[in-house]
Amino acid sequence: MSVRTPVVAGRFYADEEHVCRRDLRDCLPAQADALPKEAIPVGGIMPHAGWMCSGAVAGSVIAAIGARRRPTTVVIFGAVHVYMGPDAAVYARGAWGTPLGMIEIDEPLAARIIEESDGLIRDDRGAHSAEHSIEVEVPFVQHAWPEARLVPIMVQPDERATTIGKTVGRACRAVNADVVFLGSTDLTHYGPSYGFTPEGIGREGLEWARRVNDRRMIDLMLALRADEITHEAMQHHNACGAGAIAATMAACRELGATRADLLTHTTSFEVLFPRFHQPMDDAVGYAGVVFSKDGVTPD
Repeated sequence: MSVRTPVVAGRFYADEEHVCRRDLRDCLPAQADALPKEAIPVGGIMPHAGWMCSGAVAGSVIAAIGARRRPTTVVIFGAVHVYMGPDAAVYARGAWGTPLGMIEIDEPLAARIIEESDGLIRDDRGAHSAEHSIEVEVPFVQHAWPEARLVPIMVQPDERATTIGKTVGRACRAVNADVVFLGSTDLTHYGPSYGFTPEGIGREGLEWARRVNDRRMIDLMLALRADEITHEAMQHHNACGAGAIAATMAACRELGATRADLLTHTTSFEVLFPRFHQPMDDAVGYAGVVFSKDGVTPD
């Protein structure tokens, strides 16, 4: 069996199981059920930085969905930082290992997705070997839903992302999959280290990135305007995982999502400065968003 081993454990998150579980508990909010009563979550957007920076935002998404859903499969659309292939790449067979143990791939669903995609999505396990964007989320899935299986898909940030998401959503609906979709992305990478300082270096520029540039992308998510996501990111550099966002939104819409709720929005500056009190010219934005369909969840 093909098993992907973690490549950023010990850097982005702990590489020992007991520490990893402790950190996951710390990332989860005390009040988990943050959605309106009528909302049935279908999926969400969560960041993929080191847990010290973005774990609480990621935890808010998992907790909000987990308060209402116990999926048997989680599809994670990942941002592309390393993989240079032209198509979306699914890890279609085997399992992923993390400090919490193994999570199996939902092989029948992955095969159905490839079959439905007409060449847009291909089986390419090698595309996942050095990428962190999905790996950082997987322990959250294992912690919240220990019996769930996984379908990891890398999505390039281009105009095909929405079609890819729709295709995945249709494949899941065709087999009546009990599925949750997660999209992995950070928002604006601002500062001289990232070569992006349109509003100057320092506190005012960091505030602009959070208040204006991040918010442009968040507002598109809240309006469910998936078709505009990749163009927005290309023009304004406000998401590293635009393909993952667009695919997640489109997949959620295919399964009936009609609303989006912003759970939290912060930056690495806002998280780290109060803790370390060190001057910072760079920051990355993080948002937690949940997409839901209307319904009444049981009390």
